[in-house]
Amino acid sequence: MAKVKTVFMCKECGGKTPKWSGQCPFCGEWNTMEETTEVQNSGKKVTSLGLTSVNAVQLSEININDTKRIDTGIKEFNRVLGGGLVEGSIVLLSGDPGIGKSTLLLQICNNIKENILYVTGEESAGQIKLRAERLKTDNPNLKVMCQTDMLAICDYIKTEKPKLVLIDSIQTMCHEGIASSPGSITQVRECTNLLLKVGKNYNIPIIIVGHINKGGDIAGPKVMEHIVDTVLYFDGEKSSAYRILRAHKNRFGSTNEIGVFEMGSCGLTEVENPSSLMLSGRLDGVSGSSVCCVLEGTRPVFVEVQGLVAESGFGNARRMAGGFDYNRLNLILAVLEKRTGIIFNTMDVYLNVVGGLKLEEPAADLAVTASLISAQRDIPISGDVCVFGEIGLSGEVRAVPQAAARVAEAKRLGFKHCIVPKGCFKQLMNFNVDGMKIDYIRTVSELAKIL
Repeated sequence: MAKVKTVFMCKECGGKTPKWSGQCPFCGEWNTMEETTEVQNSGKKVTSLGLTSVNAVQLSEININDTKRIDTGIKEFNRVLGGGLVEGSIVLLSGDPGIGKSTLLLQICNNIKENILYVTGEESAGQIKLRAERLKTDNPNLKVMCQTDMLAICDYIKTEKPKLVLIDSIQTMCHEGIASSPGSITQVRECTNLLLKVGKNYNIPIIIVGHINKGGDIAGPKVMEHIVDTVLYFDGEKSSAYRILRAHKNRFGSTNEIGVFEMGSCGLTEVENPSSLMLSGRLDGVSGSSVCCVLEGTRPVFVEVQGLVAESGFGNARRMAGGFDYNRLNLILAVLEKRTGIIFNTMDVYLNVVGGLKLEEPAADLAVTASLISAQRDIPISGDVCVFGEIGLSGEVRAVPQAAARVAEAKRLGFKHCIVPKGCFKQLMNFNVDGMKIDYIRTVSELAKIL
């Protein structure tokens, strides 16, 4: 007879302990231990797993041409996935409530004109129909199933073998053989494992919607992210119409690509040129504004960096950064004070990246530096100037990769002046300048003189 045992499992790492503790003994996180139950087999030794045969294939005999990708009809979504949905892949899509996850799934259904199964545990079939009419989704091969029993869902998938399966959402699904409520750590893990086996065995791609917890992470155990092939995050401010899709894990492509969408009354619209979006509404002749070129995967994206420097009204100067690492900002301020003599220690410094992007590439350092110098001196930077480069602690400006691609995109967008690191000269020596001015600098002191 199987026995049911109560254990405490960490929702971050999946570690188990027989007693509750405030701190997980495995990963060290606090307040992550949750009570759950697990079924234990009797003391009889298991001698067979019921497998008929086990075979191994030589690496040289594996034909990678058998791996096919499905075009979702949405270029931005295909870009983030690495070219489309891979057959048999498991994709986890997460995001804040109301960000547009279900809307994106229905738009994919409208583009793939083959058998699709949409499983919903949160909404009724009528609600799905209303959203489909609003989005003008008229795929006759789309089937909607309002079901939360994962065993029944997997049996249906094995029988019908649809081209694509959508699960909305995994937190509502349950395995009747497990004595815990839907959404618990055990239920989420086991249901994901069932979908993994079905998808891999029958070569069916499955997109799973996952909820977000209060900390901004995917609700459920971290092991769920290890099970799936791709983890996608849908970001965006509720007050803004723009949404950014990022891949935090991708076994079939890069994790640096982003997809940009605009939410409207008819659903999500692709933004094929994010640079024009990020630079829209920019004012000329205002100090503290600079333009930077960063690489999001293979795509050069231009963003506006705004800096504001003002006299501090308190004893301690304030530092605030939006879309840029706070500690990195303090490092750049320290380098500027030490290497250029520009004083910031008595000033309040505010930095903002327009458009909701988070600049993590070191190439944004030089644009941040330029905006801070411009704001402190109250001298505007010309609107046709583009800046990129990495700052070192000695005040040197280091080279960044793919400088030619950045300058070429700047030229296409109408920029006439680029300030780049001296180390990028070899990358640009064969570049057709054609009226564009390029300044090569070695240190931040040279940047201060040019500005």
